[in-house]
Amino acid sequence: MKRVVLLSLILIVVFTSSHVTFAQESTEDKGSLKSGTIDSQFDYIYSVSNNFQEYKVVKRTNLDQLKSNILDSMRTMRAEVGDLKTLIVSEKDSIVNLNTMLETAETEKQDAIAEKDNFSFLGMGIHKAVYSSMMWTLVAVLAGALAIFSFQYFSSFKKIKKAQKDLAEIQEEFDNHRKNMLDRERKLKRELVDAQLGR
Repeated sequence: MKRVVLLSLILIVVFTSSHVTFAQESTEDKGSLKSGTIDSQFDYIYSVSNNFQEYKVVKRTNLDQLKSNILDSMRTMRAEVGDLKTLIVSEKDSIVNLNTMLETAETEKQDAIAEKDNFSFLGMGIHKAVYSSMMWTLVAVLAGALAIFSFQYFSSFKKIKKAQKDLAEIQEEFDNHRKNMLDRERKLKRELVDAQLGR
């Protein structure tokens, strides 16, 4: 009877140990400490750990491997964070340089626009719109002066024509009057001569 119990006990131990080994192999297929994310490695350790009352018993090698993996991940992340910080600083410098170049380009554009709209006139810088206004004002003043002088010229021309016409009429009247006076003078002289001869 002792042999049967012993044999049964051995079979149970062998069966349970093979079952535990099979369970571990099947869980190793699901995850491992050599690959996967930190979360999956924690899940793997939790699944391969034994239970003792309400605690989980973790193999020291698994814990050391997980610690090493976590430290490697942290070193990698720190390196990536450092690279990202360097990249951010570089990008900020690039942005500052681009903003400076943009401001310079904007200033040059405004200068070019101002230079295009302005030019030197009699040694003074003047805006094209002001120059255009001045020129149109000058043209309007000259046109007004021309209109006034033209009006005065034509008015004077009419007066001169009228004066010439009046002068011609007066001249003609004077000539007629002179002619009449000469005729009368001749007539008087004849009458005088006749009167003297008739005596």
